[in-house]
Amino acid sequence: MENFWDYNVWGTINLIAVLLLSLLAANSLKRTIRPLQASLIPTSVLGGMLLLGIAAVYKAITGSVMFDTAFFGGDGSTTLEIITYHTLALGFIATAFKSSQGKLTKKRVTEIFNTGVTTVSTYLLQGICGLVLSILTAVFVPGFFRAAGILLPFGYGQGTGQALNYGGIFENEYGFAGGKSFGLSVAALGFLSASIGGVIYLTYLKRKGVIIREIGAEKTFRSEQIEGKNEIPMQESIDKLTIQVALVTAGYLVAYLFMSLLGKALPGMRSVIFGFNFLLGVLSATLIKLLLGGLKKMGVVKKEYINNFLMTRTSNFLFDIMVVAGIAAIRLHVLQNYWAILLVMGVVGLVITFIYNHYVAKKLFPEYAEEQFLMMYGMLTGTASTGIILLREMDETFATPAADNMVYQNFPAIVFGFPMMLLATMAPVRPLLTLLILIGFYAVMNVILFRSVLFSKGRRRA
Repeated sequence: MENFWDYNVWGTINLIAVLLLSLLAANSLKRTIRPLQASLIPTSVLGGMLLLGIAAVYKAITGSVMFDTAFFGGDGSTTLEIITYHTLALGFIATAFKSSQGKLTKKRVTEIFNTGVTTVSTYLLQGICGLVLSILTAVFVPGFFRAAGILLPFGYGQGTGQALNYGGIFENEYGFAGGKSFGLSVAALGFLSASIGGVIYLTYLKRKGVIIREIGAEKTFRSEQIEGKNEIPMQESIDKLTIQVALVTAGYLVAYLFMSLLGKALPGMRSVIFGFNFLLGVLSATLIKLLLGGLKKMGVVKKEYINNFLMTRTSNFLFDIMVVAGIAAIRLHVLQNYWAILLVMGVVGLVITFIYNHYVAKKLFPEYAEEQFLMMYGMLTGTASTGIILLREMDETFATPAADNMVYQNFPAIVFGFPMMLLATMAPVRPLLTLLILIGFYAVMNVILFRSVLFSKGRRRA
């Protein structure tokens, strides 16, 4: 029998409250400290760093892990990892539920396809450089986990949730001590790279006169952005937001059933299958959205139940919680021997992602190269929301197709990127072979990406 005054009843609630309070504190700091506001560091990243700093001081004074105290239920560190894991998928599901706007022309389809290929090519480049660094480190530092570098594309390219997922697989199945914290640290460095590199480039564009308004200026929403046509009322017997949350959780429930069935059919792949919770969540959301669309065409459903504005707010809330929980879950004391390689890997990740995506944007998206670059660089060092933050500084009303490219590119990116996710589990066993395959895969993806340039030159010469 539970006593309602026990910490095992209150621990998770206390933890969530502290996560949200850290977001409020970080938001206050961003509004009052001018350099922080201009830095474009996401509030969730700042909030996570505040908790990380407080936890480090607590550890230094008491010798105990702050989040594993009775106040947080005795195992708050694990709870933080669970929160990060689930909010990743839930945020993607909410994003997948949003309806698309406009028609896709042949040119737009090509641009979306190229964006997806660019995403996967950047993953591969990050994976190659990260793996080279970790293999070289293992040569000079005996006992270092040779496949650690493959976490670079998961921390930079895919964000906190996937960095935790694969770090956990490496830690639990391949003996990488501190693998989860290593992956989460890479993701945190990715957010810093997005902020630092993004601000530097935005400042450069502002000095050139390309951006004329103040960086970090507040934006307002128009009424048509908040509520679409023929939608259910904002509030009647059930609140409109409640319906959005119900749809998201329904999508996740379907995804869980899919993963359970696949896990029983392929027990040896269970950890990998459940690591793709976000991918199966997107698939489930798409199926539910198609079902609602079909019922509406049949006349069974009369109104629009999905509201883009509220779904965006829901996904942003979930990603904020994911980031602050993921950074707070980093165990600094288990990374004491990894700081040098982490910092080198972080700098390399920033430089290669910046240079490669800038080149691709200039070459393949000349009509809106700057907007495409800012979106891609922000997304491939942080998350989709980081890409949107940078893009809005250049394209406040999303007049260019860059934002749509980010949404639709998930489909080609999933198709081409799935093999790399499987390859990552081979890296701990055969790191050199994995590196060679990544290099070959990267070459093929760039031939596909620059096909118009390569083959048009060939035709001209002929």
